[in-house]
Amino acid sequence: MDGIVTRSTGSWYSVLSPDGGVTDCKLKGRFKMQGIKTTNPLAVGDHVEFHVLREENIGLISRIFPRKNYIIRKATKLSKESHILAANLDQAIIIVTLAEPRTSTGFIDRFLITAEAYHIPAVIIFNKIDLYNEDRMKDLAGLIEVYNAAGYPCLSVSALTGENTEDVKELLKDKVSLLAGHSGVGKSALINTIEPGIDLKTKPISKAHKKGVHTTTFAMMFKLSFGAYIIDTPGIKEFGLFELDRNTMAERYPEMRALMHECKYTNCTHLHEPGCAVKEAVSNGKLSKIRYEGYLRIMADDEP
Repeated sequence: MDGIVTRSTGSWYSVLSPDGGVTDCKLKGRFKMQGIKTTNPLAVGDHVEFHVLREENIGLISRIFPRKNYIIRKATKLSKESHILAANLDQAIIIVTLAEPRTSTGFIDRFLITAEAYHIPAVIIFNKIDLYNEDRMKDLAGLIEVYNAAGYPCLSVSALTGENTEDVKELLKDKVSLLAGHSGVGKSALINTIEPGIDLKTKPISKAHKKGVHTTTFAMMFKLSFGAYIIDTPGIKEFGLFELDRNTMAERYPEMRALMHECKYTNCTHLHEPGCAVKEAVSNGKLSKIRYEGYLRIMADDEP
């Protein structure tokens, strides 16, 4: 029987069958011996083959079908190399905010770079606009201009008031979408607003640290009433890049990629070479200084 992994809690997986049934499954032991260097050999969104052990009333996953794509980040556990957030996506959505806890452009860029590397369309949703003062609204307008110019659609919403959340529903409709972001940016609140029946747990921001408190503890796929599948993920503190080559890093920036053929040198790193079209575009204001400075920081990082 074939199905889709809708929840991963470690050694147990929930698998959705075509008939709508959900089976609690374990992974057949041999998969753990194939040198998989991720913290999770299976991820939410994976298509699998399984059979039910009637005497134990559980499923056993015997095959993992090839993935069309996935979102991966450097694992926080030192014993492993990486962690797959989700697989087989139509789009990856990063939920951010300029209110507490403010999301840095560095975090946004690392997420977008990973989406580019695995050919997954990415969207940025700026949440909590009900908390923005005049200065923050100006900052928001500036960042939307930057990321729109780079080729990324942006939405500004308020999960609390419902402002512009109909646009989110339209974005999600008929797609499988990953939702990711820091703890406290309002992922669960936004999901509750567009699909009240889900009723995900939410918690207030920590007053002491001005940061979010984890409410989602494992990735889970939900089917929404308007023809969408979303994968909610635990809050991410850092988004470490995994196995991305510095020599091709600029190719993960769409706006830089469009200029690369104009550089004097075909192997231009856009750091110090003369005749660099990217550096020239930054100097004359045609390419975002914020994005380029973020690129420089990533290139200078010992472990991108």
